[in-house]
Formats: sequence, C-alpha cells, structure tokens
Amino acid sequence: MPILSVGQISKVLNGELRSSDMDQEWMISSIAIDSRTIFDPESSLFFALKSDRNNGHRYVADLVHMGVRAFVVSDYSKEFSRFEHCNFIVVPDTLKALQELAIWHRSLFNIPVLGITGSNGKTIVKEWLFELLRDRSVIRSPKSYNSQVGVPLSVWNLSADYELAIFEAGISKPGEMHHLQKIICPTVGILTNIGEAHQENFTTKQQKLEEKLKLFESCHTLIYCMDQELVHSCIQNGGVNSRIRLFAWSFTNETADLFFRKKELNGTVEIATEFEGKKFRVELPFQDEASLENAGHCLALILSQHYAEPSVMKLFASLQPVAMRLEMKEGVNNCLLINDYYNSDINSLQIALAFLNNHARQPNLKKTVILSDIQQAGIPDEQLYREVSRLLQLNKTNRLIGIGTKIKNYAYLFEQPSEFFESTELFLESFQSADFRQECILLKGARDFHFELISSVLQKKYHQTILEIDLNALVGNLNFFRNAILPETRIMVMVKAFSYGSGMAEIARILQYHKVDYLAVAVADEGIELRQAGIDLPIVVMNPEEHSFESMIEFRLEPNIYSEEIFDLFRKVLQQHAVVHYPVHLKFDTGMNRLGFDSTGEVERLAGKLQVQEEIVVRSVFSHLVGAEEPVHDEFTLGQVEQFLQLSSIITKKLPYKIFRHILNSAGIERFPRYQFEMVRLGIGLYGVSACGNNQIRSISRLKTCISQIRLIRAGQTVGYGRKGVVTRDAEIAVLPIGYADGYDRRLSNGVGKVYVKGQIVPVIGNICMDMCMIDVTGLQTSVGDEVELMGEHILVGDIAETIGTIPYEILTGISQRVKRIYLQE
Repeated sequence: MPILSVGQISKVLNGELRSSDMDQEWMISSIAIDSRTIFDPESSLFFALKSDRNNGHRYVADLVHMGVRAFVVSDYSKEFSRFEHCNFIVVPDTLKALQELAIWHRSLFNIPVLGITGSNGKTIVKEWLFELLRDRSVIRSPKSYNSQVGVPLSVWNLSADYELAIFEAGISKPGEMHHLQKIICPTVGILTNIGEAHQENFTTKQQKLEEKLKLFESCHTLIYCMDQELVHSCIQNGGVNSRIRLFAWSFTNETADLFFRKKELNGTVEIATEFEGKKFRVELPFQDEASLENAGHCLALILSQHYAEPSVMKLFASLQPVAMRLEMKEGVNNCLLINDYYNSDINSLQIALAFLNNHARQPNLKKTVILSDIQQAGIPDEQLYREVSRLLQLNKTNRLIGIGTKIKNYAYLFEQPSEFFESTELFLESFQSADFRQECILLKGARDFHFELISSVLQKKYHQTILEIDLNALVGNLNFFRNAILPETRIMVMVKAFSYGSGMAEIARILQYHKVDYLAVAVADEGIELRQAGIDLPIVVMNPEEHSFESMIEFRLEPNIYSEEIFDLFRKVLQQHAVVHYPVHLKFDTGMNRLGFDSTGEVERLAGKLQVQEEIVVRSVFSHLVGAEEPVHDEFTLGQVEQFLQLSSIITKKLPYKIFRHILNSAGIERFPRYQFEMVRLGIGLYGVSACGNNQIRSISRLKTCISQIRLIRAGQTVGYGRKGVVTRDAEIAVLPIGYADGYDRRLSNGVGKVYVKGQIVPVIGNICMDMCMIDVTGLQTSVGDEVELMGEHILVGDIAETIGTIPYEILTGISQRVKRIYLQE
C-alpha cells in the first residue's frame, strides 16, 4: 500500500494545510470515507464527503475520538481548530480531491489495467477473471466498488507488485464516466452489455452507451460482443477512438474476431473456438444466456491478451455464481456468523474486518476470524502474512483459525490465540460446537477451501425457510426520505413490531450508525431490548403502560403522553424517584379517534400543568395522519394538519423551550413534504413500501424456502386438508416447508397465492397447512432443494396484501420469528 506524508498529499491536492501541533511528515497509508472501514486510525486519512443525503463533516469529532488525526475537508469549522494533534487539508471539493489523489497514484504505474463497464455483469466478469487468473498477481476492485467514490478507493490499492489490475466502472447519469476514465486510465477494456439499469437519467440507450464508451479513451484494445446490435453499430460508426483495436466476439456471427460455437451437454455447455491458428475448448457449468455472455467476455480477454494456458482454460469448468454481499446469520451458542467465503485477498479482508468490527461491538462479542490461504496477493508470502497479522492486531481480533498449508507455515507471525489446519476437512474432523460461544465469527476463504461446509456446522439450525434483509436497500430508502426533507429536519424511525418483521436490534444498529434522531417502539419491552443490545439513541414508547414506568425510567425510554391520566401517573412515578426534566412526547388526536388529546380545553389544562412542574420536559408534540397515502382523503389530511397546528401552538407558546412538531408518516413525507415541521416519522417506507409507487424505494425483504418433496398426482386426486386442492390433470406438486405458523397467510390457499420458482410464477394448491404448503410445478423440471421465492423481487409484498384484502404492514409483521433472518450487506 502507498505511504505518503500529510504534507505530500496536501501538495498533490493543492490544498491548504491547517494543523494544530502536528508534524506535516505524519505518514498516511490508508484512505477512508466511512468510519466503519477504518482499521488503523493513526495512519488513515479521512475524506469528509458531502452529498445531498449525507455530510462527512458531521463525523469528524467522532473520528478524532477514535484516533484519526488527518482529514480532508471542504468546510473548516471553528470546532476543528480545537482538536489537538490533528491535520486538516482544506480543499474546495472533497470528492474531487479524492479522485485527484487516485489519478496521481494511478500515474505512478505502468502495468496492464483492465477497465470494465456495462449495464450488467461487470462485477461477475471481474470476479471470474480474478478466479481464472489465480496463478498471476492480480488486483481488482473490491466487491462492486465501481462508483465515483468506489473507483478511487480501489485504485489507491494499486502497487508495482501486481502484473494486472482489473477495475470496474459504473455510472448513473451523464458526465460521470469522464472522471472515472481519468482515475482508471485502462489499457484494455471490456464492455459487457447495455440494458435498462440506470436508464432513468438518460434519454436513450444510445446516450447511455456513448457515455460508457468514454471509459476506453486510453485503451489499446476494446473487447465487446457484436451480437448486441446497438453496441456493435455504435462502435463501428465512430463511437470510440479509431486507434483502438476492436476485438469483437460472437455466438452467432462467424465474421467476428472470435466466433464461439456452443454445444449443450447435460447441464453444461461446451464452447469451441479458433484463435491465431490454435483451437480451444472450454466447458461451462451453466446454460443461461447471461452467464454464457459473461463467460464469453472472460474467454475473449484471456485469448486476446495471451493468458490461455491449459491450467487457465480448465478453470472455466469450475466457475460459480459470485456472492457480492456479506451474509450475516445467527450461529451456534449465541454466536453471530459473517459469511464472506467466496474470495480471499488482502483488500477484501480489510473490508470484511471492518464489517466484523461493526457487528461485534454490540452486544460485545469476541471476534474470531477463520481464514484460508490468500491467493493472488502479489507480494511474497512472508510479507503477505505479516500484513495479515498486522490487520488482525489492529482490529483487535481475539482468535484466528487458519486453514491451508501456506498460512500454517507462517503461524509464528500471529500473536493472538491461533489454531491452524492444513485443510477444511481436518478442521471439520476436529470441530466441536462447544468451542464457539458468544463470538462474532468471520469466515473468509478462497473458493477452493469450501468454507460453506464450515458455515453449515457453525450456523444455528433452523428449517429451510428464511427472510433475507438487504441492509443496503434499507440505507438507500433512508437516504431517499432524507433527500425529500430539509437537512435540519429530524427523523424518528419506527422499529416497533420487530422492525416490521425485519429484526429490531440489527435494524436499530444500522439506523444508529446513520445518525437518525429517534427510534420509536410500541411497548417498553421493545425499548429495553434495544438498550440491552447497545442502542443509545433516544427511544420513544408509543403505547406506555403504567406497570412499565419504572423500567422506562431505568432504561431511559421516553413515553408518549396521550391523556391527563397518563401524565399524572407518570409524573407521580418521577416524583417518587426524585427525577426532574424527564423527556416525554405529547400525542394529539386530530382524526384517528384512537389515543391523544383532542380538544383545545384538554390541551390548555395540560399546558397549565406543564408550566407549574419540573419533572417533565416536552421533547415533541405529534399526531397521526389517517389517510395520507390516498388522494381521496387529501381534504381530510389538510384538516388534520390545521387542527394539529392549532393544538400544538398552545403548548409551544406556553413553554419556554424548543419543542419539535411532527405529523408526517412515510406517505406524508412523499406526498406532503411542506408539512415536515421540525421532525418526521419514517415507518413502512424504510422497509420498502411506497405510497406513490416510487421505484426508487426498494423492498428490503425476500422470503424464500426450498422444495422438500415432489409428488406426482393423478387427475381427480386432491391435495391438502379439506380436499380443497382438486387436480384436474396429472400434475407435479412440490411441498414447501412453510405454513401459516411461519406467517404465510392461510388466505393464500387454493390458487390465491403465487410463488416464483425456476423463473416462473406458479400457484399454491390446496389449503396452506400450519408448517407446510403445496405448489403446482407441473412441467417446470424442478428438483428437491430448488429455491422458491414467496415474497421479494418477483412476488411483491404489495401485491400479496392486495390479493387477500389487507395491507403490507400485516404481511411483513406477520412473518414468524421462527423464520431465520439473514442480513445481507455489500
């Protein structure tokens, strides 16, 4: 990794260096834009990036407390000047500065650099090439680091130790590729394809294609598939610099530079081709068009750049789907399991260790790393494992289990308690589940080590039905709603009912990191659970009960005061404990006819009581909109807002301190942002349901299971209880291990419910049972173990709710806690 002084970096960026008593020779070896990824604070340089949705300057104080001493900022505040032993490089634009530093760093190296762009397949092609060229020293972008921020972070890791660099570039609007081209400056390019992704910011696919082609301005060779007519036409008609060598391949056109002949075998495909007078054959373990296209790009690159050794060509037969997200699961004996076992290199290890740190912190789990030999490091083995040891020490890892002959040979380099095994099989032979308890375990292994076998023995045993929670989608939804309100408007997030079925503690941790202002739960027990999980944010209890008042005070939970009776009872408990200035929230009923003060007289009496006591401080006043999602109720909604303003003004005028007002829920934020006042409450929108059908709000949940058994049923027979599922023709029926006890609603029985399997939508047949249901898979050639989606990308939660006459809330919160939650995060 590069090592530069703060002074050198300041000169590269042409920035103004402001220091307290720090030495300008303070050395920097890593750069960061996210506090969760910082593993060595003293050698890190933090870029305080600003966007419409976030501002890195807000995190500077926390980072100084962590030990970070060097920052690149655009807004130098008086607060920064008070931090001792810190360096600040002041620039006009921190994102531009990050990119300029990467451009300067890239200019130091003269090695082949492959740049990949396209609408789909970028990450898969990159990862497959990394796997195929495993015997070479190759560096590539971590995960899908292909954005205006991800690309410079990737290029920063480039060094002279590598033979080849592979970087992917992604764009979402015109004008972006020019910046990425200067950073990557590729010598060889691959254009994967042009599809619908990110089309919303381009007028035509042609415009998007022309933008993507700008990546290849510095290339000597461009590889593409000429079967894509738009791509081929644009490139041939001057879409790229005429000096670039065009290398086109095809499955259909024999005039291509590389023509691939396909032959389908039993579940695989053989590809044969000729190049420079030699014949080549590879076998691929899949038959779908997308995978064949991605493999075609890989084969074209390997042949055109003369990497086609026999050992490389054999590896095509073992290519596997790419896991692009870390998986988090419950493990045995109160452990937390993080799966990242499809690649192993030093850069992705740093990312995985940052993820481990973030999730082991609460609830104070020990940190264990199970690590295989690292492939394609580009540096001598001893230097490599010395660096691994340094990273583990910096991240305060409690235990290492090394698997592989290479890491075992360097056991003496590791200072923490360690065990070493030459193979996964030897580890499994010695495995005892009792050896793992109250730990956060990171599985980080190269594909050849088959760490999925270790994962299967370490994870807590559930039945096969799982609910996947996409944490990246959740953060994206949060940022969407943040972008809809003013920067100073606060956000209260509803995490009641097990975070709408998504898992309360994990969701709360993500929200706490992303600095929401309040959390809200239904009852005190939910708030106590969050406190015990280490959540420090203010927590509002929406339905406080008298018997829980003392516990609420003990765990710093703030009640919703909705009546004079509750006010008097809670104040009495505060007096008994000699507590003063305790925060509460006042609820007004403006039309829900549920809880709350609903008249001017009631609120006037309450205001009078508040003025003559010291136990209670009002943090906020709020009300619930009845039908903000439906335009037919807009007149009523506006009437609610008017009544809320009248009632809230009585409180705000009579009390001498700041009080937040909030009435907007998720639908209200989308449809009535002008009434955001000082705070909004975000609920169902965070979890992926839009009141306006906005496709920028993504579902975060995917309910799936696997086929347990397949039965052949003759015409005239019936399926399930009550003989409701009548088969009118010979049929294949698949049994799924999910029923109404798991939250799969019984109203979806007898063809009402639909599931997605083998690329098709098929119906539920018969009555849904307590623990099982049946689906009709006639003609789909399904097998036991095939995955079935019951809710997600193809079976939308809104459609399920509409089908059975309910709302998405009921579907999401109804998923039983016996269904395993798996958290996914890039």
